[in-house]
Amino acid sequence: MPHDGQATPMTQAILPDLLSLTKAAVAPVEKAFETAKSNLRALVEVDGRVSGGKLEQYQHEAHALSWLATYVESLRQMQAWAERLQADGKLGEMEQLLLQIGFGEYLLHIRGGIPMSQNEVARLQDLGLSAEERRELVNDAIVTLSDSGNSAAARMRLVELMQDNHGHATFGNTGLDEELEMIREQFRRYADERVIPHAHEWHLKDELIPMEIIEELGEMGVFGLTIPEEYGGFGLSKASMVVVSEELSRGYIGVGSLGTRSEIAAELIEAGGTDEQKAEWLPKLASAEILPTAVFTEPNTGSDLGSLRTRAVKTEDGNYEVTGNKTWITHAARTHVMTLLARTDPDSTDHRGLSMFLAEKTPGTDEDPFPTPGMTGGEIEVLGYRGMKEYELGFDGFKVKGENLLGGVEGQGFKQLMKTFEAARIQTAARAIGVAQNALEIGMQYADERKQFGKSLINFPRVANKIAMMAVEIMIARQLTYYSAWQKDHDKRCDLEAGMAKLLGARIAWACADNALQIHGGNGFALEYQISRVLCDARILNIFEGAAEIQAQVIARRLLG
Repeated sequence: MPHDGQATPMTQAILPDLLSLTKAAVAPVEKAFETAKSNLRALVEVDGRVSGGKLEQYQHEAHALSWLATYVESLRQMQAWAERLQADGKLGEMEQLLLQIGFGEYLLHIRGGIPMSQNEVARLQDLGLSAEERRELVNDAIVTLSDSGNSAAARMRLVELMQDNHGHATFGNTGLDEELEMIREQFRRYADERVIPHAHEWHLKDELIPMEIIEELGEMGVFGLTIPEEYGGFGLSKASMVVVSEELSRGYIGVGSLGTRSEIAAELIEAGGTDEQKAEWLPKLASAEILPTAVFTEPNTGSDLGSLRTRAVKTEDGNYEVTGNKTWITHAARTHVMTLLARTDPDSTDHRGLSMFLAEKTPGTDEDPFPTPGMTGGEIEVLGYRGMKEYELGFDGFKVKGENLLGGVEGQGFKQLMKTFEAARIQTAARAIGVAQNALEIGMQYADERKQFGKSLINFPRVANKIAMMAVEIMIARQLTYYSAWQKDHDKRCDLEAGMAKLLGARIAWACADNALQIHGGNGFALEYQISRVLCDARILNIFEGAAEIQAQVIARRLLG
């Protein structure tokens, strides 16, 4: 699609008075959401409280509400982003197209059905909206955007502009400040130079990410990014963490996830640790002198952390001995310390008997991955997300110092862990954006270079459509994620926004990877092509840090509570 800078029919793709249209579309969908929430609350409340049994009975409806809420918040944040850019004189043609297509598509989903997965759809009818109430979603603005927002002309023009802008890692002004964009540029260059040329080989050989990469990231401050300066970190914002995670995950999700381990450990210690524990552990985490891993999940428990069975028994010397099994433990072999969740009250049967430990261990080698007495482990072979490896762990009399009980008080483990979920889910949403962006760039490059029937694949509308929608949905996920990080940085509760960002981001990452593989045709199914790895990596995002179904359940409880 050559572009000579002259006006063409495609340049007329943007609707007149676009921001007024999009603004006028928001209030009716907000009203529909409030009606849906009220309807569902009436179904699940018993004696003025949300009943767990009723919420499970109406699980499809509850999750539909979560998806509707996520779409409404997405439209709000896209509108806010566009208005900020307009105020700064930065709302260009590409940004307007991203906004218009996004609104057009998501309004159609809200009216007709939001895809929760490949074969599950959330419809307003499921949430008790009558035909008359649904007709309120046909005001002039919504009809115009639904009918003409995501037009063929708009999509083709967007892809044309993307080709002109092909050298950039992002398509459209993200709305972040200059400092954050400088951080993005630094880590984008690093990913391009040090990660992308090797990532596929690491994946195919199922190798751990080389230690020299970890050391370089340590020197760049990745592991101490948000740790306060008084403890040797940079004291930067969660927004900076999002940008770094996004760009490193664009290179390879394993590299982008290295910082997650330190982020979770630092959050636990900063929020729940004693002054002595903060002084001891945070500087070592920030400098990457020690590498941590999170040891929470057990066989047969999954997301039901309250039913954990691993025991930590206090001995006469004031220390603890841990016995039990853990599974799906990322980067377990190489690390120096585990944030280990175990049951200290043997008479408890729920989360109130759990405690968190900073359990020290000796880093392993290829020959002896788990040399610490009382601890064994075995690798879980996985489709993707391979750079740190996954393990099953066994503990039999494993010793933990009494001084390493987080906070110094038993029974606080679950509460301490809950405080980290906001940042963890924001970070996972950021990783999803990076994976989606990688898929977009790989798919677009292939579509540019691959010739069929005498022209590049990107010139075929179905291929161009896929590329356009990838760019649009990535920007939607970005704005939702950036908003949740902004909320966190301004000390506002953001578990709801963070959950929505993860829920939507994971779906978008999978869609982008799947569509980019489709653009490759048969070659995408060959292991030698990078997109085969990206597809496998994208799949985990809908599972870890709370599967999509669990995430939707958590969002629903929060909305109705």
